[in-house]
Amino acid sequence: MGYTYVVLGAGIQGTTIAYDMAKFGDADKVLLLDMSLEQAQKSASHINGLLEKKVVEPGTVDVRNREQLLAVLKPADSCLSAVPYFLNPQIAACAVEAKTHFCDLGGNTDVVFQELELHEKALAAGVSVIPDCGLAPGLGNTLAAHGISQLDSCDEVQVRCGGLPQNPQPPLDYMLVFSVEGLTNEYFGQAVILRDGKIDKVSTFSELETLQLPAPLGECEAFTTSGGTSTCPWSYEGQVKTFEYKTIRYKGHYEKMKLMRDLGLLELEPVQVDGQAVIPRHLFHTLALDKLNFPGEKDLVVLRATCKGLKEGQAKTLEYTIIDFFDDATGFNSMSRMTGFPASIVAIMMARGQTEKGAIPLEKSVPTGIFLEELALRGVKMQIAES
Repeated sequence: MGYTYVVLGAGIQGTTIAYDMAKFGDADKVLLLDMSLEQAQKSASHINGLLEKKVVEPGTVDVRNREQLLAVLKPADSCLSAVPYFLNPQIAACAVEAKTHFCDLGGNTDVVFQELELHEKALAAGVSVIPDCGLAPGLGNTLAAHGISQLDSCDEVQVRCGGLPQNPQPPLDYMLVFSVEGLTNEYFGQAVILRDGKIDKVSTFSELETLQLPAPLGECEAFTTSGGTSTCPWSYEGQVKTFEYKTIRYKGHYEKMKLMRDLGLLELEPVQVDGQAVIPRHLFHTLALDKLNFPGEKDLVVLRATCKGLKEGQAKTLEYTIIDFFDDATGFNSMSRMTGFPASIVAIMMARGQTEKGAIPLEKSVPTGIFLEELALRGVKMQIAES
């Protein structure tokens, strides 16, 4: 018997997710829903053409309309949200009411904790609610959880991740592979980490480091950004001494962005310009949409999770490295693959009954061995170094 999936949002992420479910998820039907029927139809047609079968059905839904949402969720086995993160708590609540498994791409830890408050109701409904299942947070946390599980004790976890152009170009050696608002948001505020076994906070855009990565990347830089650790500091408090996350960029990006920060070009307080109130960050967003958009250029994603601890009384380090590239065969960029595939795998595992019931953090609810087997089925290559 096959499964029925619902994907909310037919953008590049939702399209990649629906494709993955249709190909790997034992799917009878994948409902790809969006506010725009035209967008949903275009995406569904692309997927069905790639697979040479009609599995994905387009449609519309307003996720803010409870009755509409319940109507599409009740017949489904599993739902994945690829809509803006702030809508996820109410969608998750509807999914629990509909007795449908739910996961999302997440990205905001405060919102994740709202979803986790549904635990008792989800448990009673016999469903899983698992937020933050994309790339970072998401895949990086799952690799970290797997590494921790392979050690008798773990002292340190370092996760590094970046979405980058294959051919870096001025002005920032960066191209927009997700929303510009999401990019600048990660560069501000504080990041939650574990240090000395306790939850701590550090300023974003700090603690710059250099790291050596496999070809074609070579020497890159990484610095603290927000959101990447998600719930892991709370899950591993008292068990792991250090758990940190940093974003990877080509060398020189940090210095250029820091200059703009220091000049106030990324601030949210309005300033007066020729008698008009202008929000500096909004101006930056407007300019960046053009200056950081390179049509036809291809991207890559690099992800490294390093876990250090003890195994059978001996010091041991496990290092997981993924470098993924734009896929010419499907037209899916690497960011959508490395965000969409991990989330789809979780949705599929939920439908198959392979995840913990209730509203539980990703690192506690998904069996990492099964997850990594699924990831390998998709042709995602991972290097594992042990020392």
